[in-house]
Amino acid sequence: MGLDQANSKSKKKIIVLGGDGFCGWPTSLHLSQKGHDVTIIDNLSRRNIDNELEAESLTPIQPMHTRLNAWKEISGKTINFYNFDIANEYDRLLDMIQTEMPDVIIHFAEQRAAPYSMKSSKHKRYTVNNNMNATHNVLCAIVESTLDIHLVHLGTMGVYGYGTAGLKIPEGYLDIEVKKEDGERVEQQILYPTNPGSIYHMTKSQDQLLFQYYNKNDNVRITDLHQGIVWGTNTKETNLDDRLINRFDYDGDYGTVLNRFLMQAAVGYPITVHGTGGQTRAFIHIQDSVRCIELAVENPPANNDRVLIFNQMTETHRVADLAKLISKLTDGEIAYVSNPRKEAKENELQVRNDLFLSKGLQPITLNEGLLQEVTEVAKRYKDRVDYQKIPATSLWTKDQQPGIPKWDKGD
Repeated sequence: MGLDQANSKSKKKIIVLGGDGFCGWPTSLHLSQKGHDVTIIDNLSRRNIDNELEAESLTPIQPMHTRLNAWKEISGKTINFYNFDIANEYDRLLDMIQTEMPDVIIHFAEQRAAPYSMKSSKHKRYTVNNNMNATHNVLCAIVESTLDIHLVHLGTMGVYGYGTAGLKIPEGYLDIEVKKEDGERVEQQILYPTNPGSIYHMTKSQDQLLFQYYNKNDNVRITDLHQGIVWGTNTKETNLDDRLINRFDYDGDYGTVLNRFLMQAAVGYPITVHGTGGQTRAFIHIQDSVRCIELAVENPPANNDRVLIFNQMTETHRVADLAKLISKLTDGEIAYVSNPRKEAKENELQVRNDLFLSKGLQPITLNEGLLQEVTEVAKRYKDRVDYQKIPATSLWTKDQQPGIPKWDKGD
């Protein structure tokens, strides 16, 4: 597969959909700092979900225009912002694309939490309606605009489930051999089979099919990033000023496992392991996440190339091993509780990430300094913790139980 390297690192006009979120905000700042012309479109739905769940970010997130004004003050660069819902306001999205004429659209505008997507029928339907309509509207608008736009989508490793059938999960495509009736063997490549473990992951699996169709039918240039679990809080840019600080989700619906462990240990809450902790997950630090998106922007697929798929992760770990590591680092207590998810008790996970390594990624891996940095952020804002929001209470099936540890706060 060829990559269009011509002018790949020149200044680009970029629209970031969902640029107010945990990954979207630091990505927007990073690309702006690199000299790109960045515009954010976001309906602030993640902030509205905070209101619904009554569980704010551990770090105090400033209003959007405060963030943007702070960025302009510090960097001298302007990021434009438009507040509307791309899943329901197609005409406005199309008009924005035709007016701005972006080189790249980065698509973060999907409800991103598996537990939230499983809370109730209402949440399942919201996740499907929002995620599927958002992705399809973006694709339709790109085609209708007649512009040659590179779409970069943030997906998830979770579309594959968590078993590898004894081989490393390839970057999107699987080599197979088909035996015809006459005995002839034919080699083919297919999308690596999906095995989603939640409604959220199911919508990401459907995204893949939409991308394949619009790439095949309309020659839309697409990069799909299958990302691991993101840990860490801040990047170089968000560390420049407290007004730029990134989200730190710790609640049972949106908090990612490693950040939750670090927060729990920092505030004296049990490090809560679901089931045996034998689940293996893929991970990536937030600084590497924004760097990977930059590399995807700089290395678009050429015209008429198929969808380019990267596995955006840097390492894999068993959940129980992470809990023991954090316990050793912080002297935190580990509590094993029932698993609210419907999944195998234990699994192996092997993943290829050759494409990003070939583009120059130098991975940040788990180290004591970065783990301590996240712990210090948690300690700094521990007074903002609502202890009732820490347990994971969303259940995959009616016969499961929430994973709530026995714990005496001591005060």
